[in-house]
Amino acid sequence: MKVWYNKIHDSRRTMVEVSAATIRIGRDAANTIVLQSPLVSKQHAIVTHSNGSLRLENVGINGCMVGETEVLGGQSIEFSPGQQVRIWPYSLTFEAEQAAVITRTQLEAHLRSIMADLELRIHRQLLERLDLYELESNRVGNSESILLLENNIEDICRELNLFGAENAALLEEVTGLTLRDYLINQLILEGGPALAGMVVLAKNEFDIPATLISERESELRNLLTFTRERLNLDAEPDLSGRIQKVESHFAGVFPLVRPHLHQELRRYLILRTLKKDLKDTVFGFGPLQDLIRAPTINEIMVVKSDHIYVERDGVLELSGRRFISDKVTESIIERIVAQVGRRIDKSQPLVDARLPDGSRVNAIIPPLAIRGPCLTIRKFPAHRFTMDDLIELKSVTPSAAMFLRACVIDRKNILVSGGTGTGKTTMLNVLSSFIPHKERIVTIEDTTELQLHQDHVVTLESKPANVEGAGAYTIRDLVRNALRMRPDRIIVGECRGGEAIDMLQAMNTGHDGSMTTVHANNAEEVIRRLEVLVLMAVELPVISIHRQIASAIDVVVQITRMPGGKRVVTQISEVAGIDPETKQLIITDIYNYRDGKQLLPTGYLPTFIESLIHKNLLQLEFLYGVDPAVTAAIKRDAEQKTTAKPPPPR
Repeated sequence: MKVWYNKIHDSRRTMVEVSAATIRIGRDAANTIVLQSPLVSKQHAIVTHSNGSLRLENVGINGCMVGETEVLGGQSIEFSPGQQVRIWPYSLTFEAEQAAVITRTQLEAHLRSIMADLELRIHRQLLERLDLYELESNRVGNSESILLLENNIEDICRELNLFGAENAALLEEVTGLTLRDYLINQLILEGGPALAGMVVLAKNEFDIPATLISERESELRNLLTFTRERLNLDAEPDLSGRIQKVESHFAGVFPLVRPHLHQELRRYLILRTLKKDLKDTVFGFGPLQDLIRAPTINEIMVVKSDHIYVERDGVLELSGRRFISDKVTESIIERIVAQVGRRIDKSQPLVDARLPDGSRVNAIIPPLAIRGPCLTIRKFPAHRFTMDDLIELKSVTPSAAMFLRACVIDRKNILVSGGTGTGKTTMLNVLSSFIPHKERIVTIEDTTELQLHQDHVVTLESKPANVEGAGAYTIRDLVRNALRMRPDRIIVGECRGGEAIDMLQAMNTGHDGSMTTVHANNAEEVIRRLEVLVLMAVELPVISIHRQIASAIDVVVQITRMPGGKRVVTQISEVAGIDPETKQLIITDIYNYRDGKQLLPTGYLPTFIESLIHKNLLQLEFLYGVDPAVTAAIKRDAEQKTTAKPPPPR
């Protein structure tokens, strides 16, 4: 039997041929297959081969994956030849007859690795030939600097004999990848109004080479037109759909394009790509340039120079792109944060910033980041989600959406909770769209993300300390100041510290309809989380904190990110007061996520339901299936309470 294995982030594989029916895998040298990693147990797994079937027994402490099934210590599983086995950080494939088929994703990662290595070699020689720092400072409005750089790239490729006959087969595969990237970049640049929020980053002067050849450009345009027609991209309603179609179906169309990629065109396209990538490195954001512009990517995470992850459709995946070196990574991080007036160096190795398009940036470099510079970019969506979008994505039901709309209009204080990346800020944006335009709103955030369509909005943002350690203004400072600004509603992007007590006070002092978010796993944990946050600011008895919460917060909206990456509202609960016997807060679900399928009403009617019905904000028969006669009775009671005369004074 042949066994292929490799580190998960390395495309180079090792093959071991085993004649025995039992294969032992582990870190110890006595094993049949030795995986050198402290994450692998000395004896991790035993694989037995009998009558064409395979059986894996996990004899180690750490788990392993067979396909999509996790096998814990002491467990065993049968699997088929060719099925992937992952013992972190290794991937293994068992095959009796022939090597396992390399997937399209693995092939793409391998080709990008080859391109990155080539760009590193070219960049090193450019550093010997040119003063790249001077080129960067002079490149604005100076086409001669860009032309000089491109000519030197061509000279180096010629010296490396890049387009020699021995590289022809490999370059043909690389050409397919570069052509796909070229098509995606063209779609992004054609995005128009759909990318209005990304204008600053989408404008890339390095997409078009200074040394372009009009004949080759014409051939490229014809090939792209042919590819677009074959993919039927015009049938997709939006840019994201077109890009996803290119990413998933281009491999099926490329065999039709391949015969038209003659040697000169392949050479031109690869040189064009190398020039663009190296110009991005010298003048722009390097391998992040295209990732930042891609609307299908929500988040970019640089773990280290050669490991750049992206989040697409809620799923983390390796991008295949890489920086040339740690030094280049650090230089590009400095370039990014310098755009917004921040700095990062060894004396200040941690920075939070906001890009011109609103995307959030967190960067951390050595000595705090041990393995090299790390960067996280949470992109600001070009398309602002509406409640209709969330309903279409099945993140919330129409019934729950109508209930939340009624709560916002009726000035109920709402707290949105959830884990990191679950969409709390998106939900806050959606809920804020229901606030009447005549009201004065003050928003307070660490980095501005909220996009309110109302006219009367005051936007406040916290400020870190300067180099001398002075001049910092925290969320808590801004919340206290907002109380003096005569707001109708206060919206705090996130409570993560002592500002929680100020937010509760604001909700209790005439600022009904305020909203905020907090990190919590469910509606019940929200209370414990708020207790901790309040105690960070002031020493209070827990019962006093509970009374503040009970009188301040009306509704808790819990958002959860499901295993497949989908984000859904899983609970909508009312904070109904304090139990007189247990002295604990009463939190009752109005809606909850059941059967792992959808958000359903529990049948519980919140204590403020009469107000919503009286103002014609809700129809109970639609929401809960309540008999219309019951709805009419509740409405009559609400009207009677409203019109009842007060008792005469004594």
